[in-house]
Parts: sequence; structure tokens; C-alpha cells
Amino acid sequence: MNHKPRRGVEPTAPPPPPPTHPLLARAYPSSLIEWEGSVYALLPAAPPTPKLLAVLGDTTDLARHESDRCEKGLALCPLTPENLAVLRQRLPWLRPGLLGLHAAIGCGDRLGLATPGHVRAVRKTTVLPIFAQQSVRENVRTGRTPRQVIDDATWGLLQEGWSEPWGADADHLKTPEDIEPFAAAGFTFYTIDPGAHVDNEAHGADVSVLLDKWQALPWSELRDTPAAMEARYLDRTVSAEAYEMHFDRTRLYRAAGKYGRALVHVARMYDALQRRLGKFEVEVSVDETDTPTSPLEHWFIASELRRLGVRWVSLAPRYVGRFEKGVDYIGSLTDFRRDMAIHAAIARALGPYKLSLHSGSDKFSIYPIAMRHTRGQVHLKTAGTSYLEALRTVALAEPLLFRQILALARGRYGNDRVSYHVSADSARVPTPESLADAELPSVLEQFDGREVLHVTFGSVLECLGAQLKASLNRNEELYYTTLEAHFDRHLAAFNARPPSRRK
Repeated sequence: MNHKPRRGVEPTAPPPPPPTHPLLARAYPSSLIEWEGSVYALLPAAPPTPKLLAVLGDTTDLARHESDRCEKGLALCPLTPENLAVLRQRLPWLRPGLLGLHAAIGCGDRLGLATPGHVRAVRKTTVLPIFAQQSVRENVRTGRTPRQVIDDATWGLLQEGWSEPWGADADHLKTPEDIEPFAAAGFTFYTIDPGAHVDNEAHGADVSVLLDKWQALPWSELRDTPAAMEARYLDRTVSAEAYEMHFDRTRLYRAAGKYGRALVHVARMYDALQRRLGKFEVEVSVDETDTPTSPLEHWFIASELRRLGVRWVSLAPRYVGRFEKGVDYIGSLTDFRRDMAIHAAIARALGPYKLSLHSGSDKFSIYPIAMRHTRGQVHLKTAGTSYLEALRTVALAEPLLFRQILALARGRYGNDRVSYHVSADSARVPTPESLADAELPSVLEQFDGREVLHVTFGSVLECLGAQLKASLNRNEELYYTTLEAHFDRHLAAFNARPPSRRK
């Protein structure tokens, strides 16, 4: 495997040593690493024996696998959280870090098996990865914990020999209580989601309603007064590069009424993070709301967060158009291009900070637009698309299991779609019995099929999760190859050099 550093990133680990023990010849080649006098490697599963960590050298504090015979000094160790904690102390690149303003991709993994495929795609680019990314909602539906999410990703990057910077995103945190399990697990990036505190009614309310909302704002928690806020914004024109925006009374009251309580919540979450952690990065997400974030509202949000002492590296507004799960952007590319240009100018004027694309999987038509207008300061979030590639793998390798998954997904879609912005009709998804084996992967090319399979992952994992994971373990190389090809498509635009700023 190629272990040369990517452009602009210094390696933190040496190239792999040649195998020095017969058992190490069985190891994943990219996992072999020699560090401070010891050799480490991952051995593939050999049922009924699972994957194992092989250590030649210092085995202090490492628990051994029950079948370990410590042959010729080689210890075989289970892939436990305790053993991984020891490795993180010895091999510093196994700990996530801060990624700053560099273009980044979040690689959500609902099954805990996708990281090797992600690594293979990312290492061919200059994009920085967040290999551990999961929301509280997804953890509930998958039955996983933040510790499991970060540990699964770490074993995966160890398997592929990743030794460069990476991050871990505690995604869509909604309450201060959500923070602790992610902080304890070592996450470095925290996405604050104040969507429940956004007043969507204010978006289209008339002046009298807006006045009531203005007067009812929690001014003490905003550390502000109505007169002071009016003095900062009222009848003021603000500029972001070539774009000008004007605050009149209606627009100010609308922005404050819509986002005022959300700002209070973000500040409260940020304060909780500061009390708990030393170094961390924050993303502010207002994308999961009913109405788009106007450029003037973006300016208001960023200005007020700065006043409240919040510091963030990326922000996810609610863009124009529709960002549905697992399918391309729905809407006018001309409108999106105009919207992104203004949002990007504001991010540079009030930051700089990155703009984030949530529900970003498979939005191939807008990636070049986002890269161009942000000048490379962009963060792409993906999650369910890796699960869909897992289902593609099953469709190719074990069609009977895929038929069971498809039937279950069609039946559960009506309930499982409730918390997602999707528009698929399960009646338009082919029934399992109507397809020949060779036709099964085509369901994943169909709009309705992708969305139905995407949002029913919780039901599938509840009923068929063990069978699905066993299938992927039996066909792991096919899964990695399929993932790599899919993420190559995602990363193509983000790996391009952004255009230089015109003088």
C-alpha cells in the first residue's frame, strides 16, 4: 500500500516494516507498523476467531485473546476498548485532532465497518477526513454508543495504515446532556443543532406578529436589550464583498424572532463544551429547519454568535432547494449558485469559517459550485450513503438477504420516514419478487429505492442487523472496493484546487 504523505500533510508514522514473524504475513498489509521498538498489525478474521491485534514487542497493559499462545513473542489481543486505549497512548496518530479551515469530509458509518473504504478514497486526495461521525439520533437507531463509533473508526484506520490528521464529529447535538458521552469518548468536533429553538413561524409572519415575538425574546439570556440590538442593526446596510444587505425594522425583527432563541441555545451549548473540554472545534447547524436561511439572517446569526463569545469553524445554513437523503440536490442550480455565493462571502467577511453541506451525500451536481464559491473552505457531511453501499454489496454478493432487506424497508418506510426530509413513494420501489438477482443493485440507482432503503436503516438493523454485518464481513473486500469507488465520486470536486481570488 502507498504510505507516502498526501500533498501538504506531514506523515506521523514511518512506512510499514517487512513481516518479522510468520503470523504477520497474514496481517492486513497496510496495518503493519513498527513504532518505538514494537511491531503492530491487524489480522483478518478466521471464523470462528474474530479480527485480532498482533503485537511483537511490548505487550504491557494489553489484554490477550483467549486463544493466544504468545508464539515466539507475538501476542494476539482482542479488539477491545481497553486495548485500543493503550494503543492510543503509544501511537498518537490514532487520536483524533482539530482540522481547522481545510476542506473536510465527514464519513458517517452506521455499521462500524466502512472506515477502510473511506480511507482508501480519502488518501488519494488532499481533503481532511472525519472518520468518526454519528448523531445522537443515529446512535439510538443503530444501538451504538459514541465510544463504539470512535473505536470502530480507529480500528478501521489502523487496518488501513492511516497515520495523518483526522477528526471525530459528535453530530447534531441538541442538549447539554448529549455532550458528555462524546467528550468522554474523545470526540474533537461538536455540531450544535439548535433547530428545535428556531421559530419557523417568524419566516412568513406579518409585522404585528413579529413585534410580539421581538418583545418576547429572552433578552437577559441574549445578554442584550431591544434598544441595543436596534442600535447595532436598524437602518444599517452591511457588505460582504460585492453583496450588500439592508436591515430595516421588519427584517431585523424577523431575523431575531426566527433565530433569537436558537442563538441562546448555541451559546449555552458552547459554554457547556468550554467547561468540559480543552481544545475542540464547533460547527453550528441550522439546516434542519422548515425555511431557508436568508443571507441577511446568516449575517445576523454570525454577528450575534460572535458577540456572545461563540467560536466556530463551520456553519450549516439552510440553503435554498431540497437536500433529501441519499439523492442529488433538488432545485434550481442557478438559485443554489447565487445563494452559495452570498453565503460564502458572508463566511469570509465575518470569519473566516467553512460552510457545511449537511445531508450532503450524493449531491454531485452542487459540489463544484460549493467548492468554487467557498474557495475550498467547505465541509461535506455524508452518512447514509455508506450504508447504501453496504446494501449494494449485499445485493451483489448475497441476493437472498438483500431481498429480505428490501421487503422490510418497503414495509417500514411509512413509519421510519417521519423524522426525515424525504419525498420517496414506496409504491414506486420494485418488489423483491419482481426482480432477477442481476437486477437487484438497480434499486440503489432509483430515486425512490435509495430513499426508502436509506431511512429504514434502523428497522433493518433491528431485524436483520446481525445477518447484514455477517454478510459484509464475509465480503469485506467487495464492500471496501464499492465504498472507495463511491467516495471517489464524492471527493473528485473537493480535491480540485479552488480558484484563486481575483484581484
